[in-house]
Amino acid sequence: MAPPDHRLETTATLLTLIRAGDAAARERLLSRMYKPLLRFAHGRLPTRARDLTDTEDLVQVAFLRSLDHIEEFDSRREGAFLAYLRSILMNLVRDEARRVARRPDQEGLPEDLPARDPSPLEEAVGRDALDRYDAALDGLRDEQREAVVLRVEMGYTYAQIAEAMNLASTASARMMVTRAIVRLSRSMRPRKLPGAR
Repeated sequence: MAPPDHRLETTATLLTLIRAGDAAARERLLSRMYKPLLRFAHGRLPTRARDLTDTEDLVQVAFLRSLDHIEEFDSRREGAFLAYLRSILMNLVRDEARRVARRPDQEGLPEDLPARDPSPLEEAVGRDALDRYDAALDGLRDEQREAVVLRVEMGYTYAQIAEAMNLASTASARMMVTRAIVRLSRSMRPRKLPGAR
């Protein structure tokens, strides 16, 4: 008997196996979700919080918390579990930001110490883009949001998206993703200030 092809397992299948106590399925799900979640988390943790908490730590905590509530989670679509993980991660980032805000300022570093982090301007522009992306993503219909997450954050092919979302064809998946990304990019455009040309 040939070994099962783990690449073809859906997230819902893995969640069912995990609920039944399959530790190997848990590892496969973690390895599938880890990189997309890490990409999503990158740059969202406030700079002041990075001294005690690492982005990878937050990703692992988010995954562990999701497994604590695995019995209650209902995975209707392939991207639903990743969206669930993202919401847990965003709550963890907010918690870290609040924790850091309560912490007193620490003694500054010497002026001649070279900086390795992005400048405040680079960080503000990057954070602004992430905030606009998150807001625009929230403004999409559920199916469009799922299509964008599967394509952009998880790197699914159009054929995989069509299968995961029960679409008629690869072409229909491509069309859904294209329309969603166009709508997303329009929503992400910076607003013009009154009186600006």
